[in-house]
Amino acid sequence: MFKAAQAMHDADFVLVNGVVFVTEYLRVPDEDTVADDVVLEAKRGEEEIALTRDDMDNAEFLGDGVYRLKTGALLRFLTSATVH
Repeated sequence: MFKAAQAMHDADFVLVNGVVFVTEYLRVPDEDTVADDVVLEAKRGEEEIALTRDDMDNAEFLGDGVYRLKTGALLRFLTSATVH
């Protein structure tokens, strides 16, 4: 199972190499998810990223919520703060 699934759950934003993207689509991998299924789509203006389960499966946890993908990209999931 994907190591970062808990961090990915309900993420509003994803930080990729220091750049913040807004999460457009998010699917926490489960037993029915295959390697080429898209689990994350995010957008920043006109720039879009999409990551598959294969991209995410071997992510290395570096600490402090940061993961390194096998491509070398650094990834961190963020949620919006709710003020009551």
